[in-house]
Amino acid sequence: MGFLTGKTVIITGGGRAVLRDGRCGSIGYGIAAAYAKEGANIVITGRNVQKLTDAKEELERLYGIKVLPVQADVSAGSDNEAVVENVVKQTKDAFGRIDVLINNAQASASGVTLADHTTDQFNLALYSGLYATFYYMKACYPHLKETKGSVINFASGAGLFGNFGQCAYAAAKEGIRGLTRVAATEWGKDGINVNIVCPLAWTAQLENFQEAYPEAFKQNVHMPPAGHYGDAELEIGRVCVQLASPDFKYMSGETITLEGGMGQRP
Repeated sequence: MGFLTGKTVIITGGGRAVLRDGRCGSIGYGIAAAYAKEGANIVITGRNVQKLTDAKEELERLYGIKVLPVQADVSAGSDNEAVVENVVKQTKDAFGRIDVLINNAQASASGVTLADHTTDQFNLALYSGLYATFYYMKACYPHLKETKGSVINFASGAGLFGNFGQCAYAAAKEGIRGLTRVAATEWGKDGINVNIVCPLAWTAQLENFQEAYPEAFKQNVHMPPAGHYGDAELEIGRVCVQLASPDFKYMSGETITLEGGMGQRP
């Protein structure tokens, strides 16, 4: 029995993806596995129903916990508040509480330069990342206030360092960083812990980025000093588990950067 047994976590972008060598290729799924090992009830969202189904089947089989997959896509032109409210309602109906919200989902047209970026490509990043984080935080706030819960949002070095070919992605991630710091200030009095993680993990998405935009990849992605990229479950997932611990309440508002297993708080 883990210390999160009986608690419930919502993880956006939690579908299962696999690297070409067969290892875990999704930060969201890696986080879900880390939480599953601590006994939490898990709600995973995403656009791809098959990836969500695969994640549910594997997590329940390996760890004996309950997983609720909910297809959800925050995008331009949709009734996004209704989409998110449906996820929250299904979570409450299934498990009765929300203890942790992890905003991990993000789509983008990385590799396309600012001058070539279209409005649709810009909206793709802002809606799937920044707007989704905003809507989920608003919808989960009253429930997290009840449980004295935690919010863990995901940003990126793309915004911190101005990565080539990632204008919309960087803009969305910097918006999420700002939103996170404001929430930490406003929600601290409610006992809600709010933090941001900036990871560098080797994922299926990064593999595809390397193949599709090799020049942009070379300019943006550099091996960390530790000599390896972050592991989605063992490093990034475990940090997210720690951030949901009462022992880490004092860290609210921090930016956690993870590169090759090294955590820093700039």
